[in-house]
Amino acid sequence: MAYSKDVTTLHDDRSMLLDRDLSILAFNERVLDWAHRPEVPVLERLRYLCIVSSNVDEFFEVRAEPHVMGSLQGLKSGPYTEASLSALGDKTSAMVARQYALYNDELLPALQRSGYRVLSHGERNAAQRQWVRGYFQREVQPLLVPVGLDPAHPFPQVANKSLNFIAQLSGKDAFGRSNEIAIVKVPRVLPRLIPLPPRVCDGTTAFVLLSSVIRAHLAELFPGREVGHFSQFRVTRNSELSVDEDEIANLRMALRQGLQHRNYGQAVRLEVSANCAPKLAEFLRKEFQLPESSVFRVNGPVNLVRLMQLIDLVDAPELLFPPYKASFPAQLPQNGSIFTRLKAGDVMIHQPFETFDGVLAFLREAVIDPNVLAIKQTIYRAGSDPTMMDLLREAVRRGKEVTAVVELKARFDEEANINWAEQLESIGVQVVYGIVGLKTHAKMLLVTRREGRSLKRYGHLSTGNYNRRTASLYTDISYLTADPLITVDMDQLFGHLASQSRLPKMKRLLVAPFHLQADMIQRIAAAGDAASRGLLGRIVIKMNALTDVPLIDALLKAGQQGAKIDLIVRGACMLPARVAGLSENIRVRSVIGRFLEHSRVFYFCADQDESLYLSSADWMSRNMTRRIELAWPVTDPALRQRLIDECLIAYLHDRRDAWDLASDGQYHRVDLTGPGHGAQNALIQRYSASPQKS
Repeated sequence: MAYSKDVTTLHDDRSMLLDRDLSILAFNERVLDWAHRPEVPVLERLRYLCIVSSNVDEFFEVRAEPHVMGSLQGLKSGPYTEASLSALGDKTSAMVARQYALYNDELLPALQRSGYRVLSHGERNAAQRQWVRGYFQREVQPLLVPVGLDPAHPFPQVANKSLNFIAQLSGKDAFGRSNEIAIVKVPRVLPRLIPLPPRVCDGTTAFVLLSSVIRAHLAELFPGREVGHFSQFRVTRNSELSVDEDEIANLRMALRQGLQHRNYGQAVRLEVSANCAPKLAEFLRKEFQLPESSVFRVNGPVNLVRLMQLIDLVDAPELLFPPYKASFPAQLPQNGSIFTRLKAGDVMIHQPFETFDGVLAFLREAVIDPNVLAIKQTIYRAGSDPTMMDLLREAVRRGKEVTAVVELKARFDEEANINWAEQLESIGVQVVYGIVGLKTHAKMLLVTRREGRSLKRYGHLSTGNYNRRTASLYTDISYLTADPLITVDMDQLFGHLASQSRLPKMKRLLVAPFHLQADMIQRIAAAGDAASRGLLGRIVIKMNALTDVPLIDALLKAGQQGAKIDLIVRGACMLPARVAGLSENIRVRSVIGRFLEHSRVFYFCADQDESLYLSSADWMSRNMTRRIELAWPVTDPALRQRLIDECLIAYLHDRRDAWDLASDGQYHRVDLTGPGHGAQNALIQRYSASPQKS
């Protein structure tokens, strides 16, 4: 298909762009491909299967509500309509069917061949059934409260993503009434996967699903009644927290109250067993006020995410990826002073190939050094590891001024961050929550140290979070610097976040929502202008998502002017690539590997003018206009080349884990017939073999 539209019309006509929500689902199809690969260890295949289920859950919790409401209202035009929900439903149904077929037909048999079984009721022998019945009566039944529906017993509140059963009953209850529908809610405290004792397993290792245990003994919950049709079910609810920051006095308290209601938001998806009777499915659909496109039948447990427990319960290293031990950052001394090292130049840490311990070592030295006077840090998703909290506590104990900018509105981490904020305040840290109406997504840590008669600053910037766990699972770039132009910008930005005073003009940092987007558009335009004059115009961008229309406008225009553009976009991408008359000069690829791609690297070349930036921001409108984000230049020639080699060139030449976006809007895995390498594998080999310097 050829396009002749002027790209300046994109703000008004987005019909040429790819659908954002379908692109998110397409990303999950690429992740699911890992679960299909026979060369991947079986427990890792199961992990990818569970990751996709978790991602799809979050997709519905965050993205589906306007589509559902548009369908219920019968809307025929606009972004959220009956047709948009139907398209999402069709795409999701096909992917879910692939998931369950893979689970039932490949993964369970593969686990069984390795000596591990997940037994259904029909597969359990007499001894196993006896043990399961005892477990049900001892551990499960006392916690279940079946509710027979009648005017005095309305449909109970069903929590988001919880396991439940619906049963159709015959006969009469204790009062002679024939209420035929009952609901059983299953408490979250019960384990979803239960190991059977070795004495009933005949030398194998066996498990049973909680849903199978309840299903086998459902009739025992209704003595004197006969259970006819029944089904497990799960409802997914809209989980976006809505807090009007201009109308509240205490953001932390308002969020805590909002969290109490998150589990009972608008229903957006209903999952039932594949063999659920139509009458029961329709009853549930109407109860949750859902359109038919929001009902999904599944051939197995309604919550595949809970099978992640199996990976932890099975003690079989041979069924997992070989363990990777990250090397200590090659540029950092293990015994000497990091401050002294930074006086000689900037340091880059490529996580997870190099360990996050280098960042903790920087903070630890700042805590211990008596000449350090102040530590300032942003916290977005810090996780549960106590190491950083302990270091900040020790810094306060030693008399240092410690300031933490805690983002309370980090989606699905709100409660953890509220707890962080309360703990930090309790130990004497100055805690602020950033700017009203904006999320603080920038990742920075600033240390102020007295050196002689002056103060010197040392900074850490990152594309990823201060989270020890995800630092071992996500690819990110940590950047340590003593550059006074960068560190003074960091100090002024911390002041802006704390006092909400006017942000001074930055010398090195690009800050959203102030000028990051405009600067990126300017650099894209410069590359396009150079190409239009027959000079070199080159752009290579690595990020997680591309959905911001002004930036897409700029890229399309630059490509039409002749600039050669490569976009390495892990997830959602609304820019159509390789379309005649629109984007012939733009290539889009997605790399899905063992680790989650998370680093953001921006390279621009306009004739002789080259620039390279690292950033906390994806190219999404929320990052550019509704968040505090950072991008910072890398000027050291050796570090620039290292970033280009490891984060750009390696990924552009990946012939193992890469997917290219075709002109028809579909992703295709790269040709695997010839020899090729995976970027992540190459980096694993490079860093696991690199000597550690002291």
